[in-house]
Amino acid sequence: MPQIAKTADIQTVITTFEMTPGTCQDLLEALEEAYARFISHQPGFIAAGLHVNDAQTRIVNYSQWSRREDFQAMLRSDEMRQRNRHINELCRSFEPVMVDVVTTFDSA
Repeated sequence: MPQIAKTADIQTVITTFEMTPGTCQDLLEALEEAYARFISHQPGFIAAGLHVNDAQTRIVNYSQWSRREDFQAMLRSDEMRQRNRHINELCRSFEPVMVDVVTTFDSA
């Protein structure tokens, strides 16, 4: 389970996918399979979560990695490059963005 904390010395990646409701389930299954069979077994992988909006036009992926280089190495692998070609066919666009946690809030 992802842990969101400003003090964590990790790389956070938020990826948004834009698609039609007709391809949402197919894309979600492709992402779930990629995590189950490949991504979660890569060096530096910590955790991830997939989120879908009500209209099924957006999937948001939140992932955490030990280092920026671990995430980049996973993306550059032959298997992930092949998977990303298939993922690209299922959506209009997707964009991974590496971010740093600057502030967190908890319920009082």
